[in-house]
Amino acid sequence: MALVFSAGISSLEIAAAREIFGVARTYLADPWYELVACVSETVRSCDACRIDRLCGPEQLVDAHTVIVPGWPDVTREPPADLVNALRDAHTAGARIVSADTGAFVLAAAGLLDGRRVTTHWAHADLLAARYPRVHVDLDTPYVDEGGVLTSAGGAATLDLFVHLVRCDHGAAVAKALAHHLVMPFQAADEQVPAAASPEPGPDDRVLTDVLSWAAERMDQQVTVEDMAQQANVSRRTLARHFRAGTGMAPLQWLLAQRVQLAQRLLETTHLSVEQIATQTGMGTAATLRRHFSRIVGVPPDSYRRWFRGRDRGREGPASLTWR
Repeated sequence: MALVFSAGISSLEIAAAREIFGVARTYLADPWYELVACVSETVRSCDACRIDRLCGPEQLVDAHTVIVPGWPDVTREPPADLVNALRDAHTAGARIVSADTGAFVLAAAGLLDGRRVTTHWAHADLLAARYPRVHVDLDTPYVDEGGVLTSAGGAATLDLFVHLVRCDHGAAVAKALAHHLVMPFQAADEQVPAAASPEPGPDDRVLTDVLSWAAERMDQQVTVEDMAQQANVSRRTLARHFRAGTGMAPLQWLLAQRVQLAQRLLETTHLSVEQIATQTGMGTAATLRRHFSRIVGVPPDSYRRWFRGRDRGREGPASLTWR
């Protein structure tokens, strides 16, 4: 795995790459990654980065994965030797990854043409204007287009790097890594509860009415029997409607809604975990912590710290640079 270095490049992505890929984590998977720094321009040393192996752009063609951190100056073209090396690496089958404004380097190499990508919000309009064949999407923290992946920068880069670990080593290893880093993780089969739940079809009035009724009572101990009585159907019929309309059993849907509400309250309020447990119908803080940790991947308190740290990172253009 090769990490591109250039003068003034973002230290945040360098540190994230080193933490995820440059630390030997053979206790999770063996072999782990071998991280090499590709120096495209003259740079001064950075002891904090602690990456011992160095290479030149011409050696990117031998890498399995190439990571381009946030580019320090989007008004200047990246070096021609780096652009050509990225093209050669992609042609050779390397996975090309950009963080933040690193997308400008990939776009200059023509690797983003016709692709959906993301970048830092402060530079998205410029990327779209300069490269009209690139489809910029700011509604997602990262985009996986197969052999080319991009992130919005900041904490979203950590999300993308953990996603790479999941692709390479499986969900169990990625989840263990995320737990070690105290950050949320969602395996493929756990994504529905943490995202918007599927909507029922417009013709299913039974399900539409009962979902609306239950959603207004998240702070109460609603049971499947309560929902069946409200819908005036049997529990078996209710379960059939739920499976067809949401892909979940009634209790699964209830739990997903309670966890979603807990996430929103953790993100937008200063309520204690105990208070949130009451408002989400979980009853006790212990119950909330158990279900929240299982579905989201971290405890509620850790999720709040992580979310607010990420939110602060999106308040303005990135200013950290590597010297």
